[in-house]
Amino acid sequence: MADYEALKARVQELAERDWDVPALEARVKKLYEEGIPKKVLDPQEILANKEQILDRVQRRGEEYNFIARNCARGTALAVMEEFGLGNMEIVKAMSPFPGFGGTGWMCGGVTGGLIALGLYFGSEDVLDYETVGATIMAARQFMPRFEDEVGSVICPKLQEDVVFGRYMDPAASPENMEAFAMAGGFEKCGLLPGIGARLASEIIIKSME
Repeated sequence: MADYEALKARVQELAERDWDVPALEARVKKLYEEGIPKKVLDPQEILANKEQILDRVQRRGEEYNFIARNCARGTALAVMEEFGLGNMEIVKAMSPFPGFGGTGWMCGGVTGGLIALGLYFGSEDVLDYETVGATIMAARQFMPRFEDEVGSVICPKLQEDVVFGRYMDPAASPENMEAFAMAGGFEKCGLLPGIGARLASEIIIKSME
C-alpha cells in the first residue's frame, strides 16, 4: 500500500537535492563513448551486498532521470549499468517512452523497468519461448509491486497523487514543458525511476537465490 506521506517527503528531498551536474554529465558521457561495461555476475557476492546494490541503483535511477530528462531512460540505464546489460542503442530506443510517448499513459519507471527485466531474463533467440515466459513472469511480479509502492502505473495519476498535486502534461506544449521544468519536474519525478530501478533489481537479485 502506497505511503503517500513518505513518498511526498522523498519528492521534496529530490527537489532540494544538490545535483552534481558536471559529475553526472561526465558519467553519462563515458557510457556514451565506451558503452555499458559487461560484467560477470557473482550471485553470492551480489546477494551478500544486496541492500548496497539496491540503494545504489535507486540513486542512479534518480540521477539518470534528472540528467537525461527522461524517466524511462533513467530507469533502464540504472539497471543496465548495474548488471552489465545491453548497450546504449537500447537506451536510445527508450527516448519516446516517458508517459508512454508523452500520451499520459504508462510511467517511464515502469517501461524502463520492463526493458531491463527483458534484457536480463530474455534471449536474442526469438524461438526461445522459455525465456519469453521468464520475462513475463518477472513483469507480472514487477508491475503490481510498482503499483503497490506508489499507487499507480499511470503517469497523470502519479503526478497528481504523489509528485505535484496535479497533472502537468509536459509533452502537450512547450509552455507545459517549461512549467514542468520550473516546478522541479526533472528533479521530483526522479522518485519513480528510482523506485522502478530498485524493484526491477530486486527481482533480478531474487532470481539468484
